[in-house]
Amino acid sequence: MIHYINPDERLTIARVKEIVDNHMTLALSDEAKNRIQKCRDYLNRKMETQKEPIYGVTTGFGSLCNISISKEQLSQLQKNLVMSHACGVGDEVPQEVVRLMLLLKVQNFCFGYSGAQLQTVQRLIDCYNDDILPIVYQQGSLGASGDLCPLANLMLPAILGMGDVYYHGKRCDVKEIYAQKGWQPIELQSKEGLALLNGTQFMSSYAVWSIMKAERLSLQADMLLSLSLDAFDGRIEPFYDCLHQVRPHKGQLETAANVRRFTEGSQLIARHKEHVQDPYSFRCAPQVHGAAKDTIRYVASVVETEINSTTDNPIVLPDEDMVISGGHFHGEPMAMVLDFLAIAVAELGSISERRTYQLIDAKRGLPSFLVAKPGLNSGFMIPQYAAASIVSQSKQLCSPCSVDSIPSSQNQEDLVSMGGNAATKCYKVMENTERVLAIELFNAAQALDFRHQEGLKSSPFIEQLVADYRKSVNFVDIDQVMYLLIHASVKFLQEMKVD
Repeated sequence: MIHYINPDERLTIARVKEIVDNHMTLALSDEAKNRIQKCRDYLNRKMETQKEPIYGVTTGFGSLCNISISKEQLSQLQKNLVMSHACGVGDEVPQEVVRLMLLLKVQNFCFGYSGAQLQTVQRLIDCYNDDILPIVYQQGSLGASGDLCPLANLMLPAILGMGDVYYHGKRCDVKEIYAQKGWQPIELQSKEGLALLNGTQFMSSYAVWSIMKAERLSLQADMLLSLSLDAFDGRIEPFYDCLHQVRPHKGQLETAANVRRFTEGSQLIARHKEHVQDPYSFRCAPQVHGAAKDTIRYVASVVETEINSTTDNPIVLPDEDMVISGGHFHGEPMAMVLDFLAIAVAELGSISERRTYQLIDAKRGLPSFLVAKPGLNSGFMIPQYAAASIVSQSKQLCSPCSVDSIPSSQNQEDLVSMGGNAATKCYKVMENTERVLAIELFNAAQALDFRHQEGLKSSPFIEQLVADYRKSVNFVDIDQVMYLLIHASVKFLQEMKVD
């Protein structure tokens, strides 16, 4: 299957998911090729006719913008830019995010406002299609002139043939790959180094990955809420549609509808309740889960605008006969929404941990710590500790990056977005919340088995969910090594089919 990158077709996050999940190959549409070539041809003519310096084309970069570069040195200038800016440190960027960086960089170029050579764009496509993934590091971007540092580490092997890559999952020197394929390093033309490094593809790739993950976690959170509600002997009235119609936030309505759907046919949910109200972690879940859904939706709308935009600098406008140095590479739009997304998904983890605690607190006929013989056995005491620890870390990670700024480049870049940090910490929050939800599943399935001993069953959906889960994690009768079961629970959530 082939995905043709076309400037006239909007790239959605749903389409990106389809490309990734179906292992589609990339190709440039004819329109994309024409626009890329038209822009490069225009820039070449512009350099011949314009006497005034053009930032990043015939000058140095950043605070060195007033230094003119001779025609003979323009290619070396662009190569030097990539080499000098490849300063990434810290942990490696996950390979699935690097793959998105290649895709979104090509998408950025397809609009024909960057001045890249066609062969440069094609090389990025070849790396994507052949599963050649440069090693990029998480630390180094200010989200100022875009993601200079990580994009330089991306381009160093892909375009210049320097550094290490993963080739079909195996780490190696990219020179080995170049030799196998008969490739030569691309000789960069004027502005190309800037076009490669100026842009928000590090931030936006993390954002796309995080949204896809967040949408999945949001639905799973509703499933586990439904399971926990039944296992806790909770009330269904707080999920009635008529209640939510008087405060009709879209996400709230969706969450309530999901819980009604997932619990339909449950003997437990239908039986008479002695208690009048449930704790907030159950009763207010539509409001909390719903707010997260609305946030995810809003963030997705901003990110889709970003990935369908040209985000480097300067912008080359052939039809207007202009090369304009502006600020499209600035990461503030991504930084703010990544902070917001992290907060939303962290809250899904926070409320999940509270439900886990309610299940182990010896309420409503459930045994203390969900174990038949407490005292000799600690049961599910410490999984809740682990969830609390993870939730606490996520809260700390939710301190917003977008309000911080440290000036750089001799104060030319005097307010930066810190969007790169917002991106990497958002990724960590996604992973954290998935682990917390896995612990809720671990506890709720255990609690439901105690309800089975009362002779009552949950809904067909929930009973099937737990039956599938029990193929990976058994009922815990007496103490055993719990981390193995928690890890298996995480794997179950990662692999389960979610529609």
